[in-house]
Amino acid sequence: MEDVAARLARQRREPSEVGHGSLRRAGVLVPLFVRDGRLWVVFTRRTDTVEHHRGQISFPGGAEEAEDEGLLATALRETEEELGIARGDPQPLGSLSPLVTITNFYVEPYVAAIPQPYVYQPAEAEIAEVLEAPVAALMDPAVREEKRLEGRPEAILFYRYGDHTVWGATARMLEELLQALRA
Repeated sequence: MEDVAARLARQRREPSEVGHGSLRRAGVLVPLFVRDGRLWVVFTRRTDTVEHHRGQISFPGGAEEAEDEGLLATALRETEEELGIARGDPQPLGSLSPLVTITNFYVEPYVAAIPQPYVYQPAEAEIAEVLEAPVAALMDPAVREEKRLEGRPEAILFYRYGDHTVWGATARMLEELLQALRA
């Protein structure tokens, strides 16, 4: 995991968007772990009843609350609420570039190692499924696709893993993580 932290420190970029004062602030955790000598990443599939990003594959995280002492604290709190991963268990490795979503969130993603094995306790109202994916499988060029959608000026990035599709802000975070790990 020290190697992951060093690679993240070399890759971090600043967001291209200027200013984010009117946007809702959010923190996201990108949980990583090692199993059988391989690096894995944890995603969630959101329920169809949550307010934002229904049914989508995402990393745990959410909107900043007044008592949060920064967006890393937000990410850790949300990860505990969504997956039952105690706030003190993730070991921060670094961060990815902040981004702005089409749903008007300014998001700061943090990468952290989680201990294994871990028994997740997903919040039924928010999390429909916990997904663990080997990073090597996500690095396969065959699972990555860019599409131009009508009305969108830029191509949308998609990653496919089994029956699941990662896209949007989560795919952008995943892309930056994978680039850092390849470096």
